Amino acid sequence: MYLNEGERIDQLYADDIQIIQSSKVFSFSLDAVLLANFPAIPKRGKIVDLCAGNGAVGLFISRKTNAHIYQIELQEKLADMAQRSIQLNQLEEQMTVYTMDLTNALTKIKGDSVDLLVCNPPYFKNSETGIKNPNPHLAIARHEIHTSLDEVIHVSSKLLKTNGRLAMVHRPDRFLDIIDSMRRHRIVPKRIQFVYPKVGKEANILLIEGIKDGKQDGFKVAPPLITYDQDGNYNPETRKMLYGN
Repeated sequence: MYLNEGERIDQLYADDIQIIQSSKVFSFSLDAVLLANFPAIPKRGKIVDLCAGNGAVGLFISRKTNAHIYQIELQEKLADMAQRSIQLNQLEEQMTVYTMDLTNALTKIKGDSVDLLVCNPPYFKNSETGIKNPNPHLAIARHEIHTSLDEVIHVSSKLLKTNGRLAMVHRPDRFLDIIDSMRRHRIVPKRIQFVYPKVGKEANILLIEGIKDGKQDGFKVAPPLITYDQDGNYNPETRKMLYGN
């Protein structure tokens, strides 16, 4: 295992995971940690991490399961970092990285076979008039340049087995788009949680989970999660996700 110029090794202490990061590309944020802690993780079977980036979500989940975790990432630089982080944590037997467009995922992973699919997709619609980051790695990670929300959910539905679950982190202003797309692609929304930076502020993160071909009833709204206290320190629940007990 080696580091390229500008790379560093960060650690998520709660799960004892080391991860290769770089200021030149998209680094994991609290979103990834929240997503890894949101769904119930199957103890075995098959998990897929779409739009995997440098592999953060899959790496964090790996400590909670014996399931095999497949990561799909379009950008070669990020996929290479994910692969080296797998080696760094000695997870080669449990995790596999495929460098490809997510629309090609079914060439490597059998359809109707996945127990849990997690995704931290690009948040912003791709608009010709929208301002994008001049760094192409960051622009692709944040904007729907190579994929779209509907395409992500469509591919997820094809990969998931019946009663398999999709868990996603996104922006609250895309909530209705997510619900519409899930229903269009046979995924029944089942649970949501809004995350707020502080008390009195608007939600800035949405966590949502759906079940493929699930029953239409039983939708739940989890209690709100507040990231910081009024002094700017992590609240106990957030701190536990980052640093453990």
